[in-house]
Amino acid sequence: MDWRPGACSIAGVGATEFSKSSGRSVLALATEASVAAIADAGMAVADIDGIVRCEEDSVLHNDLSHCLGLPELNYWGSTASGGSAPCGMVAQAVAAVTAGLARSVLVFRALNGRSGPRYGRAKGARRPVGGNGSLEEFISPYGLVTPGQVWAMVAQRHMIEFDTTREHLGAIALACRERANANPAAEMFDRSMIMDDYLQARPISRPLGLFDFCQETDGACAVVVTSTERANDGPSPAAAIQSVAQASADDIQGAMFSPAVFRRDLTTQPSANVADTLYRRAGLGPADIDVAQFYDCFTITVLVQLEDYGFAPKGEGGPFAACGALGMDGSLPINTAGGNLSEGYIHGLNHIVEGVKQIRGTSTSQVEGAEVSLVTSGLPPATSAMILTGATR
Repeated sequence: MDWRPGACSIAGVGATEFSKSSGRSVLALATEASVAAIADAGMAVADIDGIVRCEEDSVLHNDLSHCLGLPELNYWGSTASGGSAPCGMVAQAVAAVTAGLARSVLVFRALNGRSGPRYGRAKGARRPVGGNGSLEEFISPYGLVTPGQVWAMVAQRHMIEFDTTREHLGAIALACRERANANPAAEMFDRSMIMDDYLQARPISRPLGLFDFCQETDGACAVVVTSTERANDGPSPAAAIQSVAQASADDIQGAMFSPAVFRRDLTTQPSANVADTLYRRAGLGPADIDVAQFYDCFTITVLVQLEDYGFAPKGEGGPFAACGALGMDGSLPINTAGGNLSEGYIHGLNHIVEGVKQIRGTSTSQVEGAEVSLVTSGLPPATSAMILTGATR
């Protein structure tokens, strides 16, 4: 079946409070966000007959189905890996609705990312090395065990090749923080930051410092995907899924994260591949994007994507970020709720929620006249992305 732009839409979005210690189970968080998304779509729980989760989520589809009281579950699925999953999860929901396997699909991500298992913590000491047949067993014994260390190597490579500076990365951190300062739900709502604060912060994995790293957050987000016809019956404007795509790198490696350093080119990521498919399916290009929600586990992740998605030539992402283009008055406002860096880290599902709000006109940092919203998911093992527009009634 050919891709049909706008055939499916996001009809509802929901989120919990973002905190450092929720004091609640991950299942309770997932349930709260899901109930909110279903209500926002103007649906009853009985209208949901599909669930898609991230395979790293501890909440299973049957757990959530039971807590919600779904009368039937005709479709369930999961996708990975980690931060690369969210837009791919929506893609799976679109496929299910388009194929007639489900009518309305709930997509969720829930985690106690600060009070529970912390994704930024080294895993090498807690996991046996060897036997899994992946390249990771050749890296972990030598200390390359966290995502921050991998992205620090990408940042260093970009600096060597293109004279990228810490001030360039700081411009990204400041753009996200300014948007969080306007968002009462953001973890960094009441914590302003200037460039000196960024530059003087303690180093974590050079050249990346404290404010180059995303939050560690307890919370959950959920969205409801259904046909655009059904979504248009809801009380809130639907966000049409004009395009959604997934892609890997040209020279993909095994394992989760660290083996990406073996690639021939560290400064071009799978986002370059997904961008080609995404734009082709939508019949759009970079010049058509009004606002972008870039997956920002680290500042360098955004800088690389600025180039891979065609907003700046290769090597010029730093000057582009530093020229003011990412602010509300710039050519490409980004991460208008604060992103992973300053709103909260719900593995990128919060980026989708904010992308929908921009299309609805309800963001706390609303871009005037925003009609086309780009949302991206994480890197580097593979990635996914989507383009949202207003739904035609």
